[in-house]
Amino acid sequence: MSTPEDAIRARRRLTNKFIAAHDAQRLRPFFAADAKLIAGEGSLIIGADEIVAAFAGQFADPDFVTYVRTPERIESDAAGARAAEHGRWAASWKSGEMSGSYLAVWRKVTGQWVIESETFVTLQG
Repeated sequence: MSTPEDAIRARRRLTNKFIAAHDAQRLRPFFAADAKLIAGEGSLIIGADEIVAAFAGQFADPDFVTYVRTPERIESDAAGARAAEHGRWAASWKSGEMSGSYLAVWRKVTGQWVIESETFVTLQG
């Protein structure tokens, strides 16, 4: 049986893989229906469908290359039902790069970890 940290790191690797492949629809199962995302410039996106649509919009940009999220620390509650993932993110376009810090809140729903919220802070770029 994997620990919450192992499971979340594995889920994060998959999201990075689907982002690199520009496959927005494969990201949908990683988000709770009511997920919230604060993008690096401060905009708020509410709902898994809207988050997936935002990814699709980025993927349609011919200048966009990828986003990579790299977890640095994952903490979970005693019940193993919620977790906080702290890490660094990087974004690449043909014309340049951006990067910063992020916090993702995960919750376990019917045995699977899903993202409840993510906050990205742009620190470079």
